Amino acid sequence: MGSDDAYNFVFKVVLIGESGVGKSNLLSRFTKNEFNHDSRTTIGVEFSTRTVQLNGLTIKAQIWDTAGLERYRAITSAYYRGAVGALLVYDISKHLTYESAARWLKELYDHADPHIVVMLVGNKSDLAEERSVSTEDSKSFAEENGLLFMETSALESTNVEVAFNNVLAEIHKKVSSREVTRGSISAVTLSSPNALSTNTEEKKPCCKNV
Repeated sequence: MGSDDAYNFVFKVVLIGESGVGKSNLLSRFTKNEFNHDSRTTIGVEFSTRTVQLNGLTIKAQIWDTAGLERYRAITSAYYRGAVGALLVYDISKHLTYESAARWLKELYDHADPHIVVMLVGNKSDLAEERSVSTEDSKSFAEENGLLFMETSALESTNVEVAFNNVLAEIHKKVSSREVTRGSISAVTLSSPNALSTNTEEKKPCCKNV
């Protein structure tokens, strides 16, 4: 197959968080299995895709990465538009990057779909001896705000796959459950022509005079 329509869903996932927390390396580790030691600050926006198999479905993940958005206010709403998942990334060795998580969360909810799946990600878990953010604190913050949570190391490739795949699985769960109605999250997931339409056909037309 290999053609562009050989998948059931396309999910747009955005990376947010302070500059220097490793967003670009999480992206390149997940989509290309690469890590760049001297990665420069991302200018503007870039995205990469990777297709994954999940519960027998083929899902194309479109992961968007940006430089600390504050410098690019004009692109903010476009960046979030259509996103069904977000990884809110901080650096476990830099407490300030964790302290700004609440502000990033507010910005996300100001611009994104209310049903968006959000995971709090403590990156650079390889810097354990320099840790300044406790796992317990982060877990509590995530629970209070209804977020998924995971610590990752893009450098050592720890939990990067798991983090992205958990987010994708959670998005799919929302899309396929009845809690998310047509016009919300499912409107921005592209599908092969019959992936979503089969669901609508199950509903028998009401009150037709046959």
